[in-house]
Amino acid sequence: MDSLNRMALELADEALEFTEELDVGAFELDNGATVIDFGVEHRGGLEAGLLLAELQTAGLATVQTRVDDVAGATFPHVELACDRPAVALLGAQKAGWELTVDDYEGLGSGPARALVAREGEYEAIDYVDAFEFAVLALESDAYPTEAAAEQVADLADVNAESVYLPAYRTASVAGSVTAAARAAELALFRLYELGYDPTNVLTASGSAPVAPVAGDEEEAIGRTNDALAYGGRVHLTVTEDFEEFDAVPSSAAERYGQPFADIFADADWDASAVDEGVFGPAQVTIDVTGGPTYALGEVREDLLAEGFGVA
Repeated sequence: MDSLNRMALELADEALEFTEELDVGAFELDNGATVIDFGVEHRGGLEAGLLLAELQTAGLATVQTRVDDVAGATFPHVELACDRPAVALLGAQKAGWELTVDDYEGLGSGPARALVAREGEYEAIDYVDAFEFAVLALESDAYPTEAAAEQVADLADVNAESVYLPAYRTASVAGSVTAAARAAELALFRLYELGYDPTNVLTASGSAPVAPVAGDEEEAIGRTNDALAYGGRVHLTVTEDFEEFDAVPSSAAERYGQPFADIFADADWDASAVDEGVFGPAQVTIDVTGGPTYALGEVREDLLAEGFGVA
C-alpha cells in the first residue's frame, strides 16, 4: 500500500492551504520543521478537528460528525469508519509516541510512528513505512520546539525540514474531536493487548460524543476519556472468534464506573499507572464472519453527564 506519511502529508497541505477558513495557524521552526496549530493558541473548530483526525489515520478512515444527545443535552458526536483498521488505527492513529526533550513534552500520534516502527504493533500488523517526510500530531499545551522536531527527524530518519507537526491542546475543540474519533482504535488496541491478531479485523466503525472543552488540561483528559469509556460505541467485523472478546469494553475494568478525573488523580496523572482495561470503549459489537455476533458493554449516560458537567 502507499506510504501512510505521503497520504497524511496531503492532508497537512490541505490544512496549510485553508488556515484562515479552519482557524488554524502555521509557522516554521528555525530548523525548517512545520508546526500546524490546530488548538494550542488558535481556536480551530469541528472541521479542523475532523481534518486532524483524518490526518492521524493517514486518510484511511472516513470521519464525520452527527448530532445526538447525552442525558437529554444535545452534543456533537464523531463517527469513524475504516476498512484498513490494523494499519490506519494501530499503525497511524494510536497515540504511542511519548516525545520528551529538555524543553518540550507531548504525546504523538499519526503516521510518523510507522517510520520508526519500534512499537510491538508494527510486527503484529506487518507494516513499516518508508518516506522522506514525517507527519506526527502532538497533544500538548505548548508548541513543539526545534529540539522536539530534531528528535522526530532523527528517529524517523528524515531531514528536519521534512517534519510536519500538527499540534493541539487536549483542552481544545480539536482535542475533544480527535479524542472522540478514537473509539474504534481503543477497541482494536484492547484486542491486540489481549493477544488477538489485529489483521483479523476487517472493518471498524466507532462513534463517541465530543466532550465539552475543559478549562485546563487535566479536566480535559478526564472528560475526553469519559466520552470514550462511557459513551464510545464500536462495531468490528472480524474473521476469527476469540475467548476474550468480553474483556474489550470498559465495563470489564476494575475501576469501571468512576469519572476519569478521579481515576487519573488517584494515579497522580500517570497514565501508565492506570489499569489498561479502563481504556476500552463503552459498547462493542463484534461480528465474526460466518459465526456469532457479540454485543458487549453499555453506554452510561449518567456517567457521561457527570463527567461533562451536564446540569
